Amino acid sequence: MLYIGRFAPSPTGPLHFGSLVAAVASYCDAKANAGKWLVRMEDLDKPREVSGAADEILHTLEAFGFEWDDEIVYQSQRDEYYVDALNTLQKQALVYLCTCTRKEIADSSNAMGIDGLIYPKTCFFKPSLQTSIHKACRVLVLENNIAFLDAIQGEITQNLARDVGDFILKRKDGLFAYQLAVVVDDALQGITHIVRGADLLDSTPRQIYLQQNLNTATPHYAHIPIATTLAGEKLSKQTLAQPISMSLAEHQLFDALKFLGQNPPAIIKNATLNEVWRWAITHWTLKKVPKNRSAHLSE
Repeated sequence: MLYIGRFAPSPTGPLHFGSLVAAVASYCDAKANAGKWLVRMEDLDKPREVSGAADEILHTLEAFGFEWDDEIVYQSQRDEYYVDALNTLQKQALVYLCTCTRKEIADSSNAMGIDGLIYPKTCFFKPSLQTSIHKACRVLVLENNIAFLDAIQGEITQNLARDVGDFILKRKDGLFAYQLAVVVDDALQGITHIVRGADLLDSTPRQIYLQQNLNTATPHYAHIPIATTLAGEKLSKQTLAQPISMSLAEHQLFDALKFLGQNPPAIIKNATLNEVWRWAITHWTLKKVPKNRSAHLSE
């Protein structure tokens, strides 16, 4: 079977070490399996997008020696595909409109899930008569378990009704939600294997649920530990993560491979980019990746 993997950054700022780790893991796994590696820019959330960040990310990937195998896909240009998917779910009576505010949800729900309060299906049981165009679209989830075998984290089981609730597919501001867009794009791009950070592990059952109802294939998943600060916070723009330096590419690739449990020899740290990548791809194995959900580089 042809292996097709991908790296899907959001252009909310420059790449940091956590982003590099995810890129290295997905790239090495694809190339070690003689597969294709695609890059998709997940630029759905325009209010959070930083001007010029997408181009900067691509330039940084090139400077680090990454080579993608097809044209870059931008989610902001793919609304027609998300509309089609939403219509497919609507035909199955799995989508309903929601006008509830966060305060209204907080006032009416006392069930806590993995992402906060569980939506109590208010607008499903009693559709709003409001004529406001500001309505979200939610997907109706069923009382069954979603289970999958993660290549790193092992068996994962989640009951969407109990743990998540009816989640949003299209926001009140008209933007499509990540959960729908990622499923649609993975299917259209023929993605067979997804190697990404464990911060998205809890989202995977939601995506599998949508795959099942859209009649698309479920990729193989492998969730690597996310890189954290010393305080245990995920490296991100919000935690002031420093951008990776293109002048120290070989050193940072070495650190990423070390973080991923690949045990690169010290000599690799001062090798050329081509030599680092040759070693990384030749010696890559998912079995060596730590099974914890997060880690600090020094661990």
